[in-house]
Amino acid sequence: MQKDLSNYRKSYEKSELNESLIDKNPLQQFQKWFYEVEKMGGIDEPNAMTISTVGLDGFPKNRVVLMKKFTHEGFIFYTNYLSEKGKALESNPSTCLSFFWPNMERQIIIKGSAEKIAKNLSDGYFESRPLGSKLGAIVSEQSEVVASREVLENRLTQLEKDFENKEVNRPDHWGGYLVKPVSVEFWQGRPNRLHDRIRYTLLEDLNWKIERLQP
Repeated sequence: MQKDLSNYRKSYEKSELNESLIDKNPLQQFQKWFYEVEKMGGIDEPNAMTISTVGLDGFPKNRVVLMKKFTHEGFIFYTNYLSEKGKALESNPSTCLSFFWPNMERQIIIKGSAEKIAKNLSDGYFESRPLGSKLGAIVSEQSEVVASREVLENRLTQLEKDFENKEVNRPDHWGGYLVKPVSVEFWQGRPNRLHDRIRYTLLEDLNWKIERLQP
C-alpha cells in the first residue's frame, strides 16, 4: 500500500517576519503571535503544543498537550508525574515544545528545560478543573497498560460514588511543569519556500541573541 504525496503543495503568503518589527524578547514576541492567532480564529485550541522528550528507552517521543499558561519565565502545562512523559522529564529535563498555527502559516519551536512548579500553583489549577477532570487524573495510571476501557469506566463510577459531595484534592503524582526556554525559533511561511526563520538564543547575561536562519 502506498500513496504519492509529492503534489501536496501550497504557497505561503499570509505574512512575513521582519527583524525591524519583532520584539527583543522572545516571550513578548510569542505573546504577540499567540494573540494574533487567537484573533484570526480557525483553530479550536491555539494553546495545543507538541512536547518532545527522550524516554528511558532512549527514543525521542512527541505528543500534543495543552499549554495552560505562559509567563515571562516560560510555558506551563500539567500532567501525571508518573506518566511516560513525567518519567522522561525526571531523567532528562531537556525538552522541546512546538506550536503550529496553519491559520497564520506560523510555527514556533522552543528548546528548554522543564521543572516542576510549586505545589500551591498546581493545587490552584487543579481546584479550577471540572469534577470529571479531577477524577480522571486520579482514575488513570497514565501510560500504564490496562485490560480494557471498562476497567477505567468502572474505576470512575466508583470514584464518583466515593467523592459524592466531597472535595477532591490534587493527587501528589499530578501537577505542573514550567519549561524555561534557552532557544526560541519563529517560523513564518513565505512564497517559493523562502520562509522566514528568526531564532532567539539565551546568552549568559540573560539577554537574547537574535539571528535569521536560512529556510
